[in-house]
Amino acid sequence: MWKEIRPFVALFLGTFLMMVGTGLGNMLIPLRASAEGWSSTAIAWIGTCYAIAFTAGCLLTPLFVRRVGHIRVFAVLQTMLAASLLLHALVPNPFAWALFRAMGGLTLVGGYMVIESWLNERVSNANRGAVFASYMIVSMSGVGAGQFLMPLGDIMSDTMFMVGALAFGAALIPVALSVAPAPQPLTQVKVDARALFRRSPAAVVGSFLAGIIFGNWAYFGPLYGRAVGLTDTGIATMLTAAMIGGMAFQVPFGRLSDRIDRRYVMALAGAIGVAVSAAMVIFAPTNPYTIVLGMFALGSVLFTIYALNVAHANDQAEAHEFVQVSGGLLIVYGIGNMVGPQLGGRLMDQFGPKGFFVAMGLVYAVYGLYALWRSLQRATMHPDDKTDFRVVPALPAASPEILALDARTSEDGAEGAETDTREPA
Repeated sequence: MWKEIRPFVALFLGTFLMMVGTGLGNMLIPLRASAEGWSSTAIAWIGTCYAIAFTAGCLLTPLFVRRVGHIRVFAVLQTMLAASLLLHALVPNPFAWALFRAMGGLTLVGGYMVIESWLNERVSNANRGAVFASYMIVSMSGVGAGQFLMPLGDIMSDTMFMVGALAFGAALIPVALSVAPAPQPLTQVKVDARALFRRSPAAVVGSFLAGIIFGNWAYFGPLYGRAVGLTDTGIATMLTAAMIGGMAFQVPFGRLSDRIDRRYVMALAGAIGVAVSAAMVIFAPTNPYTIVLGMFALGSVLFTIYALNVAHANDQAEAHEFVQVSGGLLIVYGIGNMVGPQLGGRLMDQFGPKGFFVAMGLVYAVYGLYALWRSLQRATMHPDDKTDFRVVPALPAASPEILALDARTSEDGAEGAETDTREPA
């Protein structure tokens, strides 16, 4: 294992440091905004601006790289990332924060894409699985470490903004000093929304709804923890518990979907999301251990449904279409991220902490019911005709470049196009 990942240590270190800054910033910004007395609606707009810029960055970063190269782009992006956090501390105003957060979203996805393109350039079929797994472990560990830095500082001081900026700046060092040759130009995402929806309506609608769920979670999960009385350490533990739940259950859900209609599993995931959300609304737990347990249960479907959508869409695709289909779903998911904070913010303004889970439950209900309805509109695909389920990140680390680490991208697309006789779905 060590031999397979040793050539990637510098890139993994850069990834870890960048994710430390990301995890800290994602927890710090909504909590500080709430402490400033801003409304949930104002915080929602900050989150929406971030999601818009993050999604736009998937389309714009390849253009920048073609002009000046990977290293220069990465250096500029990390500098802007650090500056975006420091600007939050300098100008505590919701309108300014929306602009700064957009700046952070645009540059963050660019940083992911540069590092992931380097990994793609150096990976081989022999070590693809090990590299992908290691990258996901490093990314999640970095997010978790950043979240647990939050309790070490005062939410009303500027210190933690500085710490996050230092993490982003430090991420540049191992990547800039890497002796690996610069990779090929980044993948340019192309989205044919009409063809994508015609191929797999359940996957497209499901990805949009999954984006809404995660957008609500990312901004109002920490605020829910604060509203029910958790300490900073408790909030970090709650957020990490959800990630662990996703890591624990994504593969079992995926393997089940390989054996039965994936839409049934999508409906099951929606039902679990509704059940957990309803339980948290009805019982309104205040015990930290109960809240963490509830978030672990929610994480089992929070970090799972996006991967189910991607697997379902690729069941209908030919081998050479995998990156295009998955990249299109990622853009749809990003659009859902823009809507999520708006829904969560308004419901939390109306219902208080329970509004967070009211929003979650409503979207999970639509997700599950739509998947179930689609299963009645089209015959179930035979398991032998399906692609194998693969873990797909539903984290801030998702960019089009990570899709190329999937082993299916090494298949001969031309051959797949000739031998695949399935009718378009």
